[in-house]
Amino acid sequence: MKLKKEPVGFSLKAVGIIIVITAIVTSLTTGIIIYNNNKVILGGANWKNDDALQEFLKIYNSLDQDYYEDINKTEMVDAAISAMVDYLGEEYSIYLNQNETDNLSDQLSGKFTGIGVSIGQNNTIVKVYSDTPASRAGIMAGDIIVKINNTTTDGKTTAEVANLIDKSKENTIVVTRNSEELEFRVVPESINEPLTTNTYNQNGKNIGYIYIGSFTSTVGEEFKKSINELENDNINSLIIDLRGNTGGYLKGATDIASMFLEKGKIIYSLESKDKTEAYYDETSEKRDLPVVILIDETTASASEVLAAALKDSYGASLVGTLSYGKGKVQQTNKLDDGSMVKYTIAKWLRPNGECIDELGIEPDYNVELEYNEDGSIVDTQLAKALELLSLN
Repeated sequence: MKLKKEPVGFSLKAVGIIIVITAIVTSLTTGIIIYNNNKVILGGANWKNDDALQEFLKIYNSLDQDYYEDINKTEMVDAAISAMVDYLGEEYSIYLNQNETDNLSDQLSGKFTGIGVSIGQNNTIVKVYSDTPASRAGIMAGDIIVKINNTTTDGKTTAEVANLIDKSKENTIVVTRNSEELEFRVVPESINEPLTTNTYNQNGKNIGYIYIGSFTSTVGEEFKKSINELENDNINSLIIDLRGNTGGYLKGATDIASMFLEKGKIIYSLESKDKTEAYYDETSEKRDLPVVILIDETTASASEVLAAALKDSYGASLVGTLSYGKGKVQQTNKLDDGSMVKYTIAKWLRPNGECIDELGIEPDYNVELEYNEDGSIVDTQLAKALELLSLN
């Protein structure tokens, strides 16, 4: 059995900072999430005949009435729920209080408040995302931000520049473009977190690249935009980078896999205590681009679902190191007080029928990262992916 390590957020791409007011969360609680917020109504014969539940309610009622001090019933019930989940003794089945639930929801929302640009060195705008406040205002890639709300950006880091934006009002942003100083007025708004894309030309091949940091509620929509843009640039093949992606919504993995697979191809199966059910691509969309997927020891959960689906049902190649090995699916129930219970409902199986839990997915090409003398990363994994696709 593989020695388990906690996956952490990890990105190998220096892609600048998307201007936001609060920090963008870069890592998620590991796990595939299926939200289920249905309210359970107690009543009927099953409730009345459940001896265990009757015992619980008897003790609850006795404590409420007879304990010598006042009781916070909400906190007592929260403690009881937490204890029930702890009883399961399973690492992915947990109780989350309201703050933890809100944090997880924020992380998985795929949205942030900002103007929609990515900035690099010397506060140069390297990308303006489509249909955002910045793009509508006329800000362009290559512009250099020199002032925000009358505060100079000279000598400031990209993070410090990001913090100059006031999300609650219109901002005045001054840039230089071809030695000309231009002023824009921009109001931040809630926008989808974009994916990182790039293109590489190697041996005459135009190779697309998409980095997915997490499987948020908007990842399918953003992947669709990204691959359409790359295809408009006439890419011949594609690299999907899942390194450091610790999971998220199962639907995101399903949506992306469905953009490649032929209709009727299996994406994954769920094995519960009662049955095993396969889930297939039901869309008419498909592609025939050669695909290489980058994985590492922190590639987990929904990331592994996508990697396995494209490997087994599409023929993609995997490059990197052994993935994390999380082969379980969680469901959540949100309680009236804002807290939530997350618990495992099934194991998922890759299209070839294997369960990867605590085993991980072996890459086709095992490539370790290398490091320069100064400690900087030599991205040998990306280099291998480019090599394979340039020869395809």
